[in-house]
Amino acid sequence: MATYERHHCWSLLLRLFHWMFALSIIFLIVTGFYINTPWTNTMIEGSASFPMATMRYIHYIAAYVLSSAVLIRLFLYIFGNAQERVWDILPITGRNLNNLKMTLLQYSYISNKHDERLGHNILAGLAYLLTFIAALLMIVSGFYMLYPESAFWAKWGVMLFGSQQFARYLHHITMWWFMIFAVVHIYLCIWNDCTEPEGLISSIFTGAKFKHKA
Repeated sequence: MATYERHHCWSLLLRLFHWMFALSIIFLIVTGFYINTPWTNTMIEGSASFPMATMRYIHYIAAYVLSSAVLIRLFLYIFGNAQERVWDILPITGRNLNNLKMTLLQYSYISNKHDERLGHNILAGLAYLLTFIAALLMIVSGFYMLYPESAFWAKWGVMLFGSQQFARYLHHITMWWFMIFAVVHIYLCIWNDCTEPEGLISSIFTGAKFKHKA
């Protein structure tokens, strides 16, 4: 019978980032869809209630929460523990390249071998890094649209996107990445918990994962 040891994996700050990021994305997507295509009768706007104003207000609050979460993750990418730093998930070492290959083979059902790691596997880590970059794009394009009169955001917005219309287009397209990512992320987390007794899902609550005892 296999014996496992409990290892601390994720700091409290990483777990705080995860839930801030996840919950803000949910609110941003729902309110973003409404802002783009309101599904209530717009005739009530300014009379019985203010649905568009409310949705925009929630969208802005969630955007600030997302921005705070991204700052936390940026700090952890540099100063976090060994599993949280960006170097741990980059395919720049032989060990990481081997983990990427084994993970791809396992997820493709070509191999049953599992390269046990305390932190993220390299494929997941790269997906999270890409999502982090996408979040930066959403933040910059969002604030450019929110504060067009600001000299700071106008300067960077014009430099990066040109027109506000193009920034809005990128903002909308990038939103679909988060929805696709969320579905794949949840599926793979459940799949991993069903196939490997690492305690992956519980780790984002407790901060601990399980490894075979040496």
